[in-house]
Amino acid sequence: MSDKHDKSKADKTANSREARLKAALKANMAKRKAQARARAATAPKEKKE
Repeated sequence: MSDKHDKSKADKTANSREARLKAALKANMAKRKAQARARAATAPKEKKE
């Protein structure tokens, strides 16, 4: 009986970890995109000749 309980607990832990990492990655990507947009908006445009 305890084996089934341990497996479900491990699955739940893995799922919560995966969800937490997914949320952190999404927030990090949003932050990086915002930084890139800010840099692009303030950087002077180079002229091609």
